[in-house]
Amino acid sequence: MDLTILYRGPLASCDYDCPYCPFAKRRDSTAQLRADRAALERFTAWAAEQREDRLSVLFTPWGEGLVRSWYRRALVELSHQPHVRRVAIQTNLSCRTDWLEAADRDAVALWCTYHPGQTPHERFVAKTRRLGELGVRFSVGVVGLPEHREPARRLRAELPEHVYLWVNAAEGHTYTDEQAAEWTALDPLFPFSRHPHRSAGLPCRTGESVVSVDGDGRVSRCHFVRTELGRLYDGSYRAALAPRPCPLTLCDCHIGYVHLETLPLYDVFAGGVLERVPRELPDRAPLPVVASSGIVPLSQPSRLRAM
Repeated sequence: MDLTILYRGPLASCDYDCPYCPFAKRRDSTAQLRADRAALERFTAWAAEQREDRLSVLFTPWGEGLVRSWYRRALVELSHQPHVRRVAIQTNLSCRTDWLEAADRDAVALWCTYHPGQTPHERFVAKTRRLGELGVRFSVGVVGLPEHREPARRLRAELPEHVYLWVNAAEGHTYTDEQAAEWTALDPLFPFSRHPHRSAGLPCRTGESVVSVDGDGRVSRCHFVRTELGRLYDGSYRAALAPRPCPLTLCDCHIGYVHLETLPLYDVFAGGVLERVPRELPDRAPLPVVASSGIVPLSQPSRLRAM
């Protein structure tokens, strides 16, 4: 079967101090870093040796992983495994990029977040250009805070047209229709992020073809439903893989609701679900309005532009 794994080890330190992030400038102790490295190396070894499934892996560390050598090494090693379809990571792109020359660029991918005020604009753009030169698949995005709107517009103007710029609704922030329209002009898919999605009782791929794994090898259906399905390293999780409805009232994070079967996002991001790269780059014009109850189609179909 095709199995997607969302891996999150104990790493919780970051080199940025974003005021909207609880892990800003947090420092892990030497012992914590050693534990994170050991956990990741154990997972990487399991994934490299595993032959029962075709794997896709997304690393979603609480902190910044790519400033740590073991995360860079894990992405390179897994990218060369014939049964690993995709290996990706969420990153602020503060790391150097030369290590990607050793990776299989058909398999490795980056989900990059731009944090205005944390890095010089020119430095961030230069790194995205280098990713393009290397042929690495990537998306770039920002948190939809008012102070980020102008930096996001500038970034969009300087990115190649084929690079998708996504916007995440800021946690706890509500948007007027006018504000939402401004963000949608940058990211036509922003309506999917604007409101939480009702998920209670709805079918979701998590727990069947998508699972979350922590540093101890504990397997759950996703990062937000922590009921244990079994353990990764003894194989006990496999017996629990089955279709099941979501037990939560709402799902408000992209790495969760992208897997809801009631949303069309597997079609939108076909071939790029983990790195958040759409199959076709949406026109920067309003797409379906998304209410908290789901999709409300517009009278005209959305237009898509080939990448």
